[in-house]
Amino acid sequence: MELLPLVELNVAKLYNPLFLSVILLFSLVIWLKLAKGKKLNPPPSPPKLPIIGNIHQLGKLPHRSLLDLSRKYGPLLLLQLGHNPTLVVSSAEMAREIVKNHDIVFSNRPRTTAANILLYGCTDIGFAPYGEYWRQVRKISVIELFSLRRVHSFQFVRDEEVELLINKINRASLKGQSINLTEMLMAVSNNIVSRCVLSRRAEEEDGSNKFGQLARRIMALLASFCIGDMFPYLRWLDVLTGFIPSLKAAFGEIDTFLDQIIEEHRGLISHDHMSDKKDFVSITLQLQKDGMLEMDLTQDNIKAILLDMFIGGTDTTSTTTEWLMAELLRHPNVMKKVQEEVRSVVGKKSKVDVEDINKMVYLKCVIKETLRLHPPVPLLVPRETSASAKLEGYDIPSNTTVFINVWAIQRDPNWWDKPEEFIPERFENVAIDFKGQDFQFIPFGCGRRACPGMPFGVASVEYVIANLLYRFDWTLPPGEIAENLDMSELYGLTVNKEIPLHALAISHLSI
Repeated sequence: MELLPLVELNVAKLYNPLFLSVILLFSLVIWLKLAKGKKLNPPPSPPKLPIIGNIHQLGKLPHRSLLDLSRKYGPLLLLQLGHNPTLVVSSAEMAREIVKNHDIVFSNRPRTTAANILLYGCTDIGFAPYGEYWRQVRKISVIELFSLRRVHSFQFVRDEEVELLINKINRASLKGQSINLTEMLMAVSNNIVSRCVLSRRAEEEDGSNKFGQLARRIMALLASFCIGDMFPYLRWLDVLTGFIPSLKAAFGEIDTFLDQIIEEHRGLISHDHMSDKKDFVSITLQLQKDGMLEMDLTQDNIKAILLDMFIGGTDTTSTTTEWLMAELLRHPNVMKKVQEEVRSVVGKKSKVDVEDINKMVYLKCVIKETLRLHPPVPLLVPRETSASAKLEGYDIPSNTTVFINVWAIQRDPNWWDKPEEFIPERFENVAIDFKGQDFQFIPFGCGRRACPGMPFGVASVEYVIANLLYRFDWTLPPGEIAENLDMSELYGLTVNKEIPLHALAISHLSI
């Protein structure tokens, strides 16, 4: 009872104007001192516009626009893309610094609307947040799906699909018809991946490619501009524009298809009717049935991982082979040199053996030079910082989106002589590889988030190209000049040739 007057007195003091002023002034002084002590040093930034920030500076080919900005502001560039602070890394030195000293902090993924809807809540390998779930599914993919032993076990698929491709080209060659290489390379890539993942071709008997078309739709949607990702308070506009309905429609189609595939495989496993030549679905389901997985995978988890195989394995492979053939057609001297090597190694055999490819040193140089000039994903799949970090003296806040501009790094004149020219000889007698340790050459990424499917993709590119060069001589259609071949780019999840590549194939008579 005696304390009541004292409480009333203290409450009264709180409402005293002078007392409030003193408290506010004291608080302001403390806040200013703390703010001064924690003053951040962000990386350089170009001027930005209200609300949209730097979005207008990305252009139609962001990897090129960002290189231009980095030349002006430096290899670490901070942009504001709508609501999102975004760090652009454009030098090998900065990529090395991230991987060597901050890889865990830089190993998260931003959660985009498209990936969240299409990839089962980002439970795939490529877009899953960094953590225990991602570590386990990546381990499954590296050991069980993309190991060298598993890649070699699928050689029979590459043999059969490449032979079908060769026969198709032969028929056109006999008629003197020009070949749409872009279309054919996409088809063979889709069929190889589809058979390895599902044991069925993407191409139907009537020549249609419904699943391949659906996979391309999904890749296009994943790369599409989403208003809600840039401006969360305007997320409702994605419904009005039709973007969200498009995502849900594509998801419904792919989900139904994958459910059907998985149930077919479960039935075969339960009746012990599985072939010795197992695909990715049967391998994953068998591991699950035998209790060999360290975690329980739901059906949605399995579907997300399978969908990753198509996203990461089809367009990237066909894009690389397309650019490689385009560069060879532009450089007949390189074409002649690599064909002489391939034919010398293979000899008089009717086709290329996989063992032959390891002897084709110059062919591997040509592939490396293509990956240097035309990395299939020039801006690696974005990362997101899970905590604040210090990079080259600059403060990088938590939840910052991070793009590593591989296209810029691999054309850096500090590392490459005549970086804009196609010179495969630069890789002769030089121990530079694309496995993520030479940071001036990282077409498959680096660190924890490097592409686990690299051995699978490289094996397909090497085998397809070696056979095309061995079995045919190649020229551009009449009237087209090598030096004037259009090499314009079309930006998407991968960067393809804007104009499809057409060529004439002439059967190699010595076979």
